[in-house]
Amino acid sequence: MKLVLRGLGALLLLGIVGGAIFYAQPLWVSDQLLRFSLWRQGIQSEEIDAGGFRLHYFEAKPKQGAGTPLLLIHGLGARSEDWGRMIPALAASGFHVYAPDLPGYGRSSRPQNADYSIAMEEGAVDAFMQAVHLSRADVGGWSMGGWVAMKLALDHPERVDRLVIYDSAGIYFPATFGSDLFVPTDAAGVESLLHALTPMPRPMPGFVMRDVLRKISRGGWVISRSMASMANGRDLLDFRLHDIHQPTLVVWGAADRLIPLDVGRKIHNGIPNSVLNIVDGCGHLAPSECSRPVIEATEVFLKAQPPMQGGEKSYPAPY
Repeated sequence: MKLVLRGLGALLLLGIVGGAIFYAQPLWVSDQLLRFSLWRQGIQSEEIDAGGFRLHYFEAKPKQGAGTPLLLIHGLGARSEDWGRMIPALAASGFHVYAPDLPGYGRSSRPQNADYSIAMEEGAVDAFMQAVHLSRADVGGWSMGGWVAMKLALDHPERVDRLVIYDSAGIYFPATFGSDLFVPTDAAGVESLLHALTPMPRPMPGFVMRDVLRKISRGGWVISRSMASMANGRDLLDFRLHDIHQPTLVVWGAADRLIPLDVGRKIHNGIPNSVLNIVDGCGHLAPSECSRPVIEATEVFLKAQPPMQGGEKSYPAPY
């Protein structure tokens, strides 16, 4: 009986300690659970030196064969974990997936003297490919990562076989927000950011909100530098899209409030023979919130023989 009581007491204490840790650092706990889930699915977490940066990345190999190399590039203020729903699905479909944290983000290095421009991030991606001996790959980019991916396809066409961009930046459009949207300093600012990112923002408990604001305060300087560099227009691709000759898929959430669908249509019209897939009811976070149709669209496009050329398709809202 005493052993039972001791066991129950230990479980109770463990529960109290676990609850206290979650209350104090909910984002850290959530990250550990996500990383454990990815590890259980055979996805490896690695680090490598590339282009003067220490870069963290996820690597997922298919169960059979070498697999088609696929490089995924995350967006502004994001990290490789944001591809968490797509990485295992694409690996299971036969792709050898690489998803690095760009310099300044996730678990990669954050040098104080870097400008975190699109050109810098593109150079880091090119150096990463060299470091992991990836001479060519299909490349996917989300938001700012789509901008980086398109620039890579233009500057180093020998590295990119097929290109997929998701709700991508990279061309001029009249923004309805300021750069401070991405570095909120209070709860109202976080709620404004969430409303820009998703048509279905969920209420955030106070203790989670506090942790979100702490995280932004630590890394917001990188985001601000990235935004300042993007705003100068030096890396805009408006007049270069016609030189992208790789088979290209443009995927967009129809309800994207941050980068509207009109921008996606302009990119689609600017890239010769590109394919446009629209996911109804989804916003800027389509690859995570609407992962099922996004994964389907990605797999169909990347596996098509001969490569798909032109056209537009809509996917119904997945909820």
